[in-house]
Amino acid sequence: MSSATLPADVSVVDVVLPHEVSAVADARRRLAAYLKRHRVTDAACDDAQLVLSELLSNAIRYAPPLPAGEVRAAWWIDRAGIHVEVTDGRGDTEPQRISDTHPESVGGRGLAIVDVLTSSWDVRTAARHRTVHAVVPS
Repeated sequence: MSSATLPADVSVVDVVLPHEVSAVADARRRLAAYLKRHRVTDAACDDAQLVLSELLSNAIRYAPPLPAGEVRAAWWIDRAGIHVEVTDGRGDTEPQRISDTHPESVGGRGLAIVDVLTSSWDVRTAARHRTVHAVVPS
């Protein structure tokens, strides 16, 4: 379910962030404050922050910004868990599940971490943007 089709009683946070690495820490702080207000367990809060960090870092590293020069993050809680979305300007490569990384490789583990910490994640692609959506069990 996307944030556009949620029931009225679900509180969605939609954040516009600069397309730069410093945005990751700011987004993590905002998400942590939201989850604390909703009395989410520390473990689920930590997992959701890590997932958000991975998705944002990938968007900033591998994709161009949205037309106004930003990336967007959104999050909300419902019965399925903690939903986290990141929208970027859609780069040339698509996020993929990596089944086996080489032990000596420097990168390539971010989405494997997302895979472990979430009950599901998917990618929605449009002409000028891409949204990665993940659900962290709460």
